[in-house]
Amino acid sequence: MINVAIVEDNDTIRNGLAVLIDGTPSYSCVAQFVDCESFLSKLNSIKVDVVLMDIALPGISGIEGVKKAIAIDKDLDILMLTIYEDSDKVFDALCAGACGYLVKKTPPSKLLEAIKEVHEGGSPMSSNIARQVITAFKEVKETNEEPNEYYLSEREKEALNLLAEGNNYQQIADQLFISVDTVRHHIKNIYKKLHVHSQSEAVAKAIRKKII
Repeated sequence: MINVAIVEDNDTIRNGLAVLIDGTPSYSCVAQFVDCESFLSKLNSIKVDVVLMDIALPGISGIEGVKKAIAIDKDLDILMLTIYEDSDKVFDALCAGACGYLVKKTPPSKLLEAIKEVHEGGSPMSSNIARQVITAFKEVKETNEEPNEYYLSEREKEALNLLAEGNNYQQIADQLFISVDTVRHHIKNIYKKLHVHSQSEAVAKAIRKKII
């Protein structure tokens, strides 16, 4: 069972998401919140696997809410579900610690798949958002890169690139012909070298620092 919490101030959207999740086998909507403040105050008292978070919320924004939630529970998986598609919002959300980024027009079946993917260690993104990330990669590679001050090995860079493309640990292991345990070892080293605590932070920092 995947326990999902929703942070969304639009009643129609929030209730619709809850009905979709509760009406699907192996999914359960365990809590609904209209703002980040109420979500953060209850976070320690609910058992949640994946959080669906809007960005434009009253009070604390969704991006700031992600930062505060990760500070409370570093293993929390947060999937942004928003109307915003501009690259600044995408990278701000990823830097904050979000695991994925979907637009609200995402079909229900795709949303359910994304929740499952996040729960299994992936980083789902809407196709147009993914294109922006790929474009950012291309722009970075076309610039004169500075020396790699973080000293990532070539294998660590390969793993980080695959992570940035949304692959989970098993998929990375299959593509690099190594074990999942070896992938975990590489990712742990990457986190340590980049001074980050999540895969989304690692990807966002690698892009901004022109490491990948």
